[in-house]
Amino acid sequence: MGQKKNERRVAEGQAMAKARMLRTSPQKLNLVAQLIRGKKVENALSDLEFSRKRIAKEVKKVLESAIANAENNHDLDIDALVVDQAFVGKNLVMKRFKARARGRGARILKPFSEITIVVKEVEEAA
Repeated sequence: MGQKKNERRVAEGQAMAKARMLRTSPQKLNLVAQLIRGKKVENALSDLEFSRKRIAKEVKKVLESAIANAENNHDLDIDALVVDQAFVGKNLVMKRFKARARGRGARILKPFSEITIVVKEVEEAA
């Protein structure tokens, strides 16, 4: 008997990769995601390589994973890939306290976030 095959989460000609529990705020991660949206994969990789943001290294890993998924799992041409979507979501927030003067305490929020990258194969106009 066996299990039924899982349905695809993305359309034909697309591949996806997701990273969860990235230790940065969604707002900061979205700045890096905006950097690569709609670009060709080679340009997006080079932009992430030379970005000064700390989280760009993790986003680059996710993009490379999406490219590998497209090539190995969906048989897409990696030279014709474009970053179709790059969206960011919230994850958990660790709450910590820091001792302050006069017996008070200050709350420290340590947010986590997640990013999903979808790459799409486009036909090049001749």
